[in-house]
Amino acid sequence: MSISDRRPSRGQAVNADRPARWTGAGCLIPAETRTHRKQLPEEAASYARELIISGAVRPGEFLRLESIAQAVGISNTPVREGLLTLRSEGFVQLVPRRGFVVAPFTPQDVRDLFWAQARLAGELAARAAQSITGEQLARLEANLEEYERASAAGDGGRLAALGHQFHREVNLAAGSHRLTLVLGSIVKQLPNRFYAGIEGQVDATRDEHPLVLDALRRRQPRLARGIMEEHIAERAESLTKLLAGRGLW
Repeated sequence: MSISDRRPSRGQAVNADRPARWTGAGCLIPAETRTHRKQLPEEAASYARELIISGAVRPGEFLRLESIAQAVGISNTPVREGLLTLRSEGFVQLVPRRGFVVAPFTPQDVRDLFWAQARLAGELAARAAQSITGEQLARLEANLEEYERASAAGDGGRLAALGHQFHREVNLAAGSHRLTLVLGSIVKQLPNRFYAGIEGQVDATRDEHPLVLDALRRRQPRLARGIMEEHIAERAESLTKLLAGRGLW
């Protein structure tokens, strides 16, 4: 079975009549909200990364550039560039004259990613508590209201997108561009749609995001750091169990 057979193809071109498509973050976004496709190597990397983490391809299997290119709708060159990105992240290895092979991915890798994410996000939340503006607080409040509506509607794709948006707003409020970029390089290694699939994640987000917002509103850096770190770190074991149930290890 080829890689493209294991997951619905994205098609070879953007079609404005299609209601939605998979983003690199792994969630469904309506076609009318897209203004352009992301950089093609990044799209290829996101697609292949999700194949690996979902267990659709296993450690030791070789990734065929042609299959990924067909599934994503691009040429082989950006696919190769995307796989080189995954090589730098440790998801694949490059075997001379043979191609890219899937590297081992373990529960400890997941724990390490969440540990790093929690520490950096906690620091950004602490900084945001000292510098956040009224306009940024208003956007976070609106985000929580929309999250409640999406939760009531059972819209998993929208929940994942809104959760990501909340954290992005907090990170931007910190005013620490470089640190935010470092955090982003870690976050992208776990496709966004897996967060919404964690048992209890939606309820935890509904409970904990308002606590983060309250700490920011009250200008309490230490409290904001603690809530954010715990909010992220406690998801690690839940995600390892989810991926184990999908046969990743």
